Amino acid sequence: MLEEGKKKADSLDVPGVAEGLQWVESDAESLPFDDNSFDTYSISFGIRNVSNIGKGLEEAHRVLRKGGHFCCLEFSQVNSEVLRKVYDLYSMNVIPHIGSAVAGDGKSYRYLVESIRKFPDQETFSEMIRAAGFSQVRHENLLDGVVAIHSGFKM
Repeated sequence: MLEEGKKKADSLDVPGVAEGLQWVESDAESLPFDDNSFDTYSISFGIRNVSNIGKGLEEAHRVLRKGGHFCCLEFSQVNSEVLRKVYDLYSMNVIPHIGSAVAGDGKSYRYLVESIRKFPDQETFSEMIRAAGFSQVRHENLLDGVVAIHSGFKM
């Protein structure tokens, strides 16, 4: 994914943007950055793959400066019972077959569906963010909860 990000940055029509970026691969539970290093920490569709989500959230809090903003976009729990049933049928019966046909890897897409199902609901994840030390924690559901944006601040 880092290579894809580099390609994207290089393709932008913004002079010098790629030179201003530092590309780092690391463990979200043990970030190689000093305390209070960043104004913003964002993660999209990745926190559910962190082995110890609580530890990952604590690390996010650690590297943020006072007033820093945490923002997480992640698959979540669908609110509507009807939509949830349709989504569950689609995700369990269609997504792995698409992954198999398109990427030749149905197993990874089955893992994707299972990891989404195991991820905490919006309120539970909000509590986990608070427990890591964040304030003003809130979430916004998109597509009736198929995905949600969670945010909080280090005060």
